Amino acid sequence: MQIRKRIRQLKRYRKIAIALVRNGFGFIVHDLDLLELVPFLRSNERHDVHKKSIGERIRLILEELGPTFVKLGQIASTRPDLLPADVISALEQLQDQVPPFHSDEVVEIVEDELGDRLQHVFLDFELVPLASASIGQVHQATLHDGTQVAVKVQRPRIQEIIETDLGMLAEFAILAEKRLEWARDYRLTEIVHELARSLHAELDYSAEARNGEKFAKQCKHLQHVRVPSLFLKYCTRRILTMEYVTGIKLSDHAGLMETGHNRTEIARQFASVIFHQVLIEGFFHGDPHPGNVLVQEDGDLILLDFGMVGRLSDAMKKHFALLVIALRNQSSRGVIRAIGKMGIVPDDVDDAALRLDVDELRDKYIHVPLSQVHIGEAVNDLFRVARDHRIRIPSELTMLGKTLLTMEGVVTALDPEFSIFEIAEPYGRRLFKEQFNPIRIGRQLLDDIPEFFDLLTEVPTSLRNLLTQLQRGKIRIEVTAPELTKFLHKLDRVADKVSFSIVLLAFSILMVGLIIGSSIGHKTTLTRFPVIEMGLGIAVLFVLWLVFEMIKSLRSKQR
Repeated sequence: MQIRKRIRQLKRYRKIAIALVRNGFGFIVHDLDLLELVPFLRSNERHDVHKKSIGERIRLILEELGPTFVKLGQIASTRPDLLPADVISALEQLQDQVPPFHSDEVVEIVEDELGDRLQHVFLDFELVPLASASIGQVHQATLHDGTQVAVKVQRPRIQEIIETDLGMLAEFAILAEKRLEWARDYRLTEIVHELARSLHAELDYSAEARNGEKFAKQCKHLQHVRVPSLFLKYCTRRILTMEYVTGIKLSDHAGLMETGHNRTEIARQFASVIFHQVLIEGFFHGDPHPGNVLVQEDGDLILLDFGMVGRLSDAMKKHFALLVIALRNQSSRGVIRAIGKMGIVPDDVDDAALRLDVDELRDKYIHVPLSQVHIGEAVNDLFRVARDHRIRIPSELTMLGKTLLTMEGVVTALDPEFSIFEIAEPYGRRLFKEQFNPIRIGRQLLDDIPEFFDLLTEVPTSLRNLLTQLQRGKIRIEVTAPELTKFLHKLDRVADKVSFSIVLLAFSILMVGLIIGSSIGHKTTLTRFPVIEMGLGIAVLFVLWLVFEMIKSLRSKQR
């Protein structure tokens, strides 16, 4: 069994090597020492290959290698932090149209997944698919209550094929990192692992159904937008059943004009939906291209396809807000700090070069009116700086960048004069207010109280362990006798100040809790007295005492 698997892998390696050579990347085959897989290296190359751009040649390789690599290329097109703009543009043109699989296999998969005969589940089921792609295809059907549905069916054995290809691709990446410096610099194995994780998520239709349910809850708070109803009873890892909907695609501008739709208003609705999902919900559509959005007769928008979604944690939204604030304040240090918190900055980064690039980026946009700033260009510039300095931006943030790029392209095509920032500004103000809301900060402090108490309870144990180690002689400190008394005296003063600081911290947390309680109208016995005013007075005295001690300490050092 293992021998057969290895033979299949060797054949696949050969196919990859041939595809690389055919499209002008024979030097990679040479550097990886895989020449025995392609004995006649030069004769396998396309005659016009050097007339094509690098991005076009990569696209041809992926299309030649089949469904797994096509999907990986499509996922990679969402990572402008890893690839330059021309390669991203070429990957976005990858064709995902493949012939449909046989109707007998469709019936077998549906019955196996749903555990019942096809005619028992559906009143009618069209065996000719509406659309066919590399992972699955869509069929129109009717439930027994007359509801029209669309059923997405996963291709037979596609998971096995993808697992084999991903395993082999991981081996290929490990080999490349051992022999090629650029592969080590870009941490190729990590990239392959990250893209593979995204592909695995797309293979799970039950996860897509859950995403659709979340978007449906979001749409309850929005006007003129909704998602098709999902029938979870008929959804599994390989089957997805949802309401069948019709409409005009956002890309069909002629159709929108013929039906009398206002394209400016549609652009406004679409941009509002995306900004609400990103900045308010923190859960957004990862691929809002025109084919995934329909316009109905009444002008409502229908969102489709929830296999690729983005998530922004509260921490990431905070870092994103701080990045925008730093750009507005012309603070290069703030920009670098925000980038560092959002991504993974390598230890050997050239700080001077990074600051120079950030200064250039800041100067490019600081005097430009917001109405003239293109989000796509700004996002690409930011990712270019990150890529040049090998800063790994988290996938959640790159998904955000891709979504904003796609949204801007759709809106601009609908109405070239439309200003996205008119829609973004109120959401941005709300995000800033949330970050600096005293009540929100206070609640965060209250949430952190258990951790503070854990820290307080751990301090005595840690000090006891430290003293034990000192007594056993495992930690050696060379101090002369005259210096020992002075050292212990300073240590005692430090301990006193630490204890005092902890008390002050606990007191501050208590005061924040009282302030929040009073702000939301919660009445306690303490609220009958001027506790808050007294507490603020005590806090001021504590702070003045700390300042006095610091000044006294500085003076003693100067002596």
